[in-house]
Amino acid sequence: DGLGAALTALAQQGLSFTYDSIELVVAEGNFVMTGSPGEFGAGNPTAYYDLFRIENGLIVEHWDVIQSIPTAEEFQHDNGKF
Repeated sequence: DGLGAALTALAQQGLSFTYDSIELVVAEGNFVMTGSPGEFGAGNPTAYYDLFRIENGLIVEHWDVIQSIPTAEEFQHDNGKF
């Protein structure tokens, strides 16, 4: 209910919450972290970092961080976010 209700509320307001791809996966023990570019809000470029704890093959906990991706001109290097 939580995530589904939140996504429905965002969509009703015309706000996006999309993942474009998975660019980074790091795992150790029963933890898996992913890094993904996407869009949030009114189409703003966004980086999503999700950390999952796995138990018996199922996701039992999830944490996330959402960070806006600056424009290419705002970067201090040529590497990009991912």
